[in-house]
Amino acid sequence: MSFPTSEVAMTARMHEELARLLDQARLEAREIPPLTREHSALSLPEGYAIQAEGIRLRTARGEHVVGLKMGFTSEAKRQQMNLHSPIYGVLTDRMQVPAGGTLRLQGAIHPKIEPEIAFRTSRELCGRITREQALDACASVFAAMEILDSRYTGFKYFSLPDVVADNSSSSLFVLGTTERPPRELDLAGLQMVMEVNGERVQAARSDAISGDPLLSVVQLCELLDERGESLPAGSIVLAGAATAAHMLQPGDRIRLTVDGLGDVAVSVAP
Repeated sequence: MSFPTSEVAMTARMHEELARLLDQARLEAREIPPLTREHSALSLPEGYAIQAEGIRLRTARGEHVVGLKMGFTSEAKRQQMNLHSPIYGVLTDRMQVPAGGTLRLQGAIHPKIEPEIAFRTSRELCGRITREQALDACASVFAAMEILDSRYTGFKYFSLPDVVADNSSSSLFVLGTTERPPRELDLAGLQMVMEVNGERVQAARSDAISGDPLLSVVQLCELLDERGESLPAGSIVLAGAATAAHMLQPGDRIRLTVDGLGDVAVSVAP
């Protein structure tokens, strides 16, 4: 289906305006209503178009894209957010917190943390791929944690287009320092335990992520292919949460331990 030039331009302008609205909300750490409150017909492809425009604003300010994250890959997370389809967001260099580092909640709205498995690709992946192709293309696997945040009021009651437009609630991420070749591990059988202030708050096996975290890479390539895009070589891919997310508080000390991948920790400033 084609649209008149004026209608295409109007749609592009709307995407730019909504991306700027979300960008300002993020920079100013303030909540806004879900976009679908005023734009009820907002589609998932439009959500990705707004996401892409938001990333363009960030790269124009000097950020560099380093990878992608998958969302809603575990049943626990889908139930927590009452959303039911895998989605992706974009990671930039300024979103990474060093392992063992400290993050500040100043500037955050609804900060939550979740345990993940991450991969680093060694070559580009294009189109619909198999698990074996994903395995061949992933140079390493490591433990990771993602810090989520949403610009929407209460971090709830939004739609898939809403959350995708908001870069799939991305905020920060932490990567473990132990990297191993994926073929050395039973990727679907890794025990994962996340502790906060020395107390276990979440535990799961890695098959809670898409049944096998490597399948998140397969799903990601399929989603990218639908948009005519590919997964570049050297990308970091967060495979998605194994459990529901945990709300962060000032002074928290969080540690994730994953079989065969050691642990990764981060602290929250008091």
